Amino acid sequence: MISRRITISGRVQGVGFRYALADEASARNLGGWVRNRRDGTVEALIIGPEAEVEALIAWARHGPPAARVTGVSVESATEMGDRFDILPTV
Repeated sequence: MISRRITISGRVQGVGFRYALADEASARNLGGWVRNRRDGTVEALIIGPEAEVEALIAWARHGPPAARVTGVSVESATEMGDRFDILPTV
């Protein structure tokens, strides 16, 4: 199990990015959360088997059809959990 915190930039708010990412995470049985940030980015914590976490990060590099991703930063994290939630904007 690994844990990664990612920040996605570009046109990623108002296009269903959080809900699409949550659906993708649930389909892969991953834990963590996703939320909008006031700076216009989307932030997510992804927890699970390395191959599935990396696959979701790869998906986040393009996101849902209406999104225009310009960057994804990835950091190691220490949090663990097995549920995936959509959190309020911070």
